[in-house]
Amino acid sequence: MTARSIARLPVATWIRLSLLALAAVSLSCATSSGNSSRAAEPSSSAAASGPTTAATLASAGGRKTQNVVLVTIDGMRWQEVFGGFELRVLEQGTRLPDPDGLRQRYARATPELRRQALMPFFWETVAREGQIFGDPGSHSTARVTNGFKFSYPGYNEMLSGYPDPRIDSNRPFPNPNPNVLEFLAKRPGFDGKVAAYGTWDRLYPIVNAERSKFFVQAGWTPIADQPLTDRQRELNGWLADLPRIWPENTFDSFVGRAAMEHLRRHKPRVMYVMFGETDEWAHLHRYDCYLDAARLNDRWIGELWQWLQSDPQYAGKTSLVITTDHGRGGTPSDWGDHGKDTPGAEDIWMAVIGPDTPPLGARRDVAVTQGQIAATLAALLGEDYRAAVPKAAPPLPDVIGRREGGR
Repeated sequence: MTARSIARLPVATWIRLSLLALAAVSLSCATSSGNSSRAAEPSSSAAASGPTTAATLASAGGRKTQNVVLVTIDGMRWQEVFGGFELRVLEQGTRLPDPDGLRQRYARATPELRRQALMPFFWETVAREGQIFGDPGSHSTARVTNGFKFSYPGYNEMLSGYPDPRIDSNRPFPNPNPNVLEFLAKRPGFDGKVAAYGTWDRLYPIVNAERSKFFVQAGWTPIADQPLTDRQRELNGWLADLPRIWPENTFDSFVGRAAMEHLRRHKPRVMYVMFGETDEWAHLHRYDCYLDAARLNDRWIGELWQWLQSDPQYAGKTSLVITTDHGRGGTPSDWGDHGKDTPGAEDIWMAVIGPDTPPLGARRDVAVTQGQIAATLAALLGEDYRAAVPKAAPPLPDVIGRREGGR
């Protein structure tokens, strides 16, 4: 079913069907699992730069991007992004009620087929029409540099453009650092055109919503976008009925649908969507639910991209950036863990697709860092984030340039 056909469903029917399906899956995944470890996360190289800058492209009159969308999939390992389902994790790192069903959904003969079964939009569209960083098989590295290797420090590094040793826990304190969303919200043409939606309630302090002033919706807080549309009212009713498996994190499907309604209604130029179920299920060592959440995220991103290409404001004028806040362990015993004492949890991945990004696919022989995301988002819009925040890392190399055939 496409994003457009979903939008045509009667609101009550759409919400009712979604609620029934989500509740059944969520309660099944939570059965026999321990408590989520999000709250128990630890409390305690030079960046690469590219030759093509936003200023160079803008001066050449070649920049087409007028809107950007950032999507993050919390704690999604590079191992599954580039290799798909990992049999040894199933056999040695988790106990599941239906391992045969998991194999049927995701087990394939080769890593390429397995990753495509897990994330078809990512590999059939983003990899062919955009760029992907962080594939060890292509001698490409993408890393966090904050040393903590968990969520708040990662989101700070990603959105501010640099690590900060003061951000050393997931406590809900207001981020003292500026962020690229706040920077863009204050630029000409972006007033009231920046929004962020997240499953995790820490999104409010991470972007310092009180200071930043752009629209933020996160966690179990009902949508506050008065006057509410019929769909937003139904979504708020849905939110109240969902099982609260995690006190600080709601479900990806709610946030995805709420973000889509915001896009339709307000047409922001900058949108950030933070998904969190992959991290929550990994902490519970539910490899099945972790993979299913990743698959659903990929499907939502694909439907989002399809909708963007069908809307006159966004079609051919929107760039999409996809990444994660941290990695995880690389063995069956620590695949669900991350933090400063977990080897390999610094390794992440990132992807960019849009009208100004040459289709280079999986980038080879390149090293990038998480902090480069901030300046990249701004540069895609022709803005220079580093002029305002000099300590921020530079944009990702060669993601802005002329596409073959003028696309």
